[in-house]
Amino acid sequence: MPSTSRPSGTGTPASRARGWLERPHRIDDGAVAALSAEIDGWGLEGEVMLVPTHGDWQPRNWLIDHGELKVIDFGRADLRPRVEDFARLARQDFARDPRLEEAFLKGYGHDPREADLWRRTLVTEAIGTAVWAFGVGNGPFEQAGLRQIAHLLS
Repeated sequence: MPSTSRPSGTGTPASRARGWLERPHRIDDGAVAALSAEIDGWGLEGEVMLVPTHGDWQPRNWLIDHGELKVIDFGRADLRPRVEDFARLARQDFARDPRLEEAFLKGYGHDPREADLWRRTLVTEAIGTAVWAFGVGNGPFEQAGLRQIAHLLS
């Protein structure tokens, strides 16, 4: 039976991406080969500062109570690079409405994306989405991950 747990936030994007690809999935062989070649090319990634992250940072976990923002559901909280929570927003919410990205960056104070780490994060997130969703039998979410992979490889 496939594992339904997600790897912890520890490890490099390369080690986490490889870990996902070792699990059962339906990513086609050509995409696996292309992803593996890219991951192998990442080489030494250098040090990345880890910060507390939510792990499921999206509007459904934000509550407004008398004008105050409150965050719920810390079940996936861990130390990760700061861009990981941002990647989930970019993939889901900012793609739907680019004004949300502009508002988020204004409130955040700066753009946390660094080109190389951002690419590694998006690739790892896409693989993780497709593999995790396959493992739990969530077809629509698996398809979203497969579309993300196809987009990244195009």
